[in-house]
Amino acid sequence: MIQRSMARLLLDEMFAPAIAAELRELGHDVIAVADRPDLRSKSDEEIFAWASTENRWVLTENVKDFRPILLRALQAGTPACGLLFTSSRAFPRSRKNPGPLIQALNVWLATGPPPPPVAEAWLLNTAETA
Repeated sequence: MIQRSMARLLLDEMFAPAIAAELRELGHDVIAVADRPDLRSKSDEEIFAWASTENRWVLTENVKDFRPILLRALQAGTPACGLLFTSSRAFPRSRKNPGPLIQALNVWLATGPPPPPVAEAWLLNTAETA
């Protein structure tokens, strides 16, 4: 069943384009940095700025670099994209089994991101907590 989501998502460079493709098949607006030559060479600041202008949340494991970028943007009052954080501990990166990550993202996208002023969230692996 195809779902329609209002959330738009950009997968940071550590995530395979196949994940974005599968989520698109489920009806979501998702692109991957790794699938876009124009984005692959950009810095984290540039990725954040691009996602902000495109009104996309960024899925990343890179909390250390992206959170300060978000905080600076919020303090400056400039447009900011949302950041959806996850970790390789919650979702081990595996080309053989991206299913748990895809399933969690499908639910998150279908539910929609938290409303403003919330600009960051954590993607949880509900299979681990169930």
